[in-house]
Amino acid sequence: MGLTRITQYIHRPNATEIGLGNTHECYMLVGTDVDMSDIFPLGIDVSIHDANSSKEYTLKSSNVREFRINQMGDIYRDYNVTPGDEILISHIVKNGCSELCFTVNKLNRVVLFVKNETKNGETKRVAEIVNIDRLKPFEKGLKYYEINVNNRGKQDLLKISFDGAKAKRADSPNLTDYYLVQINDDKMPNGTYYLTLNTDGNTLAKLPKSDFNTIEFDDKKIRSMGASVKKTKIMAPLQQIYYGAPGTGKSFEIKRITKFYSTIRTTFHPDSDYSTFVGAYKPVMAESTVYGLQGEPIKVSQKDGTKVELKENRITYSYVKQAFLKAYLGAWQKYAKGGETTEPQFLVIEEINRGNCAQIFGDLFQLLDRSDDGFSTYPIEADSDLQKEIEAAFDEGGEYALENGFDVDGVVEDYTSNYEDSSLTKDIKKGRVLLFPNNLYIWATMNTSDQSLFPIDSAFKRRWDWRYVKITDAGKGWKIQCGGEYSDWWAFVTEINKKIAKETSSDDKKLGYFFCKPAKDNEFITEDKFVGKVLFYLWNDVFKDGDITLFKVSDNGSDEISYDAFYNDDNKVNIAAVRKFLVNVVGESNILKKGDIVPNDDVIPIETSGEANDNTRYIFNGKSGLSKKDLGLNIVIKYITEHKDKTFEELQSDLAFDNTVKYKYAGIIAREDSIKNSYLRYYVNEQTSANGIKYKVLNGWSIYNIDFIIGFAKKQGWTVEEVTE
Repeated sequence: MGLTRITQYIHRPNATEIGLGNTHECYMLVGTDVDMSDIFPLGIDVSIHDANSSKEYTLKSSNVREFRINQMGDIYRDYNVTPGDEILISHIVKNGCSELCFTVNKLNRVVLFVKNETKNGETKRVAEIVNIDRLKPFEKGLKYYEINVNNRGKQDLLKISFDGAKAKRADSPNLTDYYLVQINDDKMPNGTYYLTLNTDGNTLAKLPKSDFNTIEFDDKKIRSMGASVKKTKIMAPLQQIYYGAPGTGKSFEIKRITKFYSTIRTTFHPDSDYSTFVGAYKPVMAESTVYGLQGEPIKVSQKDGTKVELKENRITYSYVKQAFLKAYLGAWQKYAKGGETTEPQFLVIEEINRGNCAQIFGDLFQLLDRSDDGFSTYPIEADSDLQKEIEAAFDEGGEYALENGFDVDGVVEDYTSNYEDSSLTKDIKKGRVLLFPNNLYIWATMNTSDQSLFPIDSAFKRRWDWRYVKITDAGKGWKIQCGGEYSDWWAFVTEINKKIAKETSSDDKKLGYFFCKPAKDNEFITEDKFVGKVLFYLWNDVFKDGDITLFKVSDNGSDEISYDAFYNDDNKVNIAAVRKFLVNVVGESNILKKGDIVPNDDVIPIETSGEANDNTRYIFNGKSGLSKKDLGLNIVIKYITEHKDKTFEELQSDLAFDNTVKYKYAGIIAREDSIKNSYLRYYVNEQTSANGIKYKVLNGWSIYNIDFIIGFAKKQGWTVEEVTE
C-alpha cells in the first residue's frame, strides 16, 4: 500500500527575523540540525500557500553563512506575526505529487531570554523580555510582575522585576531593558522560555526555536482524513544551463534539486547525434520462432510427449528510445495524471558543449521556444518512425499509457492540424506532432574550460537561462597529503587559481572545489591522486605553453623542469617533489604537520606577500612547531577557555587590536553574522559566549600582526618561544 509522508517544521521567529532588527530583513533562520534544502532548494523560487485560505506566497532559500528561508515579509505582515507566534510549514508528498502549505498560530506569548551577565566582576542572571506589555494585568508594582504558571506539570510562581536598561553593544543606538526572573525565589536556568497567557491558565515552557518531524500514513488512513494533495509549483527556468569551471559542483547542485523528481540523464560527447539523443532502430537480440522450408513453424517434442515451437535468438531491428524520448513521454504521462499541477519531469544533459548541439537537437531546436505558460510555441511534425513509437507508448497498455485524458487545444495560438478531423491534443496523443509540455524541464551543465569543443551559437544560447556556479569553499576540510605533512585543499585551490588567472587571463581553466576529491570517509587527497589528476591537468592543459617555473622542484638551477620529476624510478610518487610544488604555490608556512593544530581548524588562510612566509616556528602551551596561524589561534583559544564566564562584548574588548596594528578582518573574535564572505575562511572554531552569542576566532595571523598576539600572551604571564629552522 502506498504511503503519504508529511514533513512538518514548526518555527518560532524572533524579533530580528520578523524585521525588527537594524537591517529590517524578514526571513526564517533554520538551525544546523535541520535540513530543509530538499523542500526549499537553494536559489529556487518555491510556491507555498496558506492551508486555510489557499493564498499563495513565493519563498527562496539561501545558505551564505546560514540556511535562511527568505522573502517572509508578506507572510509576517499579512498575519501580524509577533515573537512567540508559531509558523507551521507542512510538506505533504503522495503518489509523486506534493503540497507545501503553512499555518500561522497566533499566541498570546511573552518570550524570555535568560542569560548570565558579568559586570564589575559580579555575575548575575538577567532576562531580555519580548512582549512585556502583555504582562500588564500581572503588574504588582512598578515594572514588577507575579504570574502563576503551569511549569512542567506543577504550579509555580514566576517573579519578574526590572533591573535596568543598557545598550547591547557599544554601537547600539537604543537601550534594552533587562529583568531579574525567579521561579519560587530560585533563579531561572539560562535559556529561552515561552510564557503563554490563557484565560484557563498560564503555561511556562522552555522550547527550542524550531521543531522538525516526519510522519507517514498509509493511503487508507490519509483518505479517511480527507487530505487533498496538489503539486507545489517549481518556479525555476524550464531550460537552464549551469556553467563554470570544472569541479564547482554544477552536477551536484542539479542532483540536489531534482533528487525527489523523475530525472533522466544523458551526457553529450563528440559522437552524439540525433539518434543517440532521441532514438532510432537498432539491432537487438530477440527470441524468434524457427520456420521450416515450407514456411511452417518447426516443433520439437518434449519429455511429456507434447510439442512446442522451436525458438532461437536472432538479431532483429527494434526502435530503441533514448534519453530525450523517454523524458518527453514521461512528461506527458505525468501531465495527463495531474494536469497543470503535475509532477515535473527533468531531462539533465551533462557536458552539453561537448557535443554538436545543432546536430543533436535537429528540429527539436524549434521546441525550445516556450510561451509564457511553459508550452512550446511552435509544434513540429514527427517522422513516421517516431510517430509510431509515441502512439504505441501512449496507448492503453503502452509503456507510457495516458491514464487520464488531457486537453491542450488552446495552448498554441492559431494551431491548425494537418490531419482531417484532428486537433492539437489528438495530434500529440497520436505522435503526429511534438510539443513540450510545461512540466518538462531541460537542465544542462557546461565546463567553461571546454568551450573550444563545439561552440554554441547565439540562437541556441538565447533559448536557455544561464546560471553561473562560482568557485567557492565547500567547507569539507579536505587536505592534500604529503608524507607526514599536509596542505589545506581550499588554500591550494585559492592560490593556484590566482596563478592560473595570471597565466591564462581567464577563469576557464581554474579549479573548482570538487575538481579532486579524497576517498570516501577520508579527508586526505593522496599524493598519487593529487599528482595524477591535479598536477597532470595543470601541466598538460594550463601551463604547457607558458611559465612552468611553478613546477621547478629541484634546487639545482641547471636541472630541467619536467613532469616526470614527480615520480621516482620505481614509478611511485616523489613526496619531496610534491612538497616543493606545494611550497611554490601556498608557501612554507602552509605546509603543516598532522596533529599539529587545534581541533576544528578546517581552514588554513594564505600568506602570500613576501616575508610573510618565513620559517619561524613557536612553542606555546606544550605544543611545538606552531606556525604563526597556529600560535595566534592557540593563544586566543586558551584565553577564551579560561574566561568562559565572560560575555561576547567583554571578550571582544579584551581581544582587540590596538591602533598599531593594520588589519582588514572583523576582529580577533567576531560574531558569525558580521564576517564578510571573503573573510569566512579566516575564522574557525565556533564558540558560544556566556551571554549566548555564537562567534568564531581569527586564524589570519602573519608577520603583520603576530607580535601583537605574542605581546598579549606575555601580559597574561604565558611563555612563547621562537624556534628558527
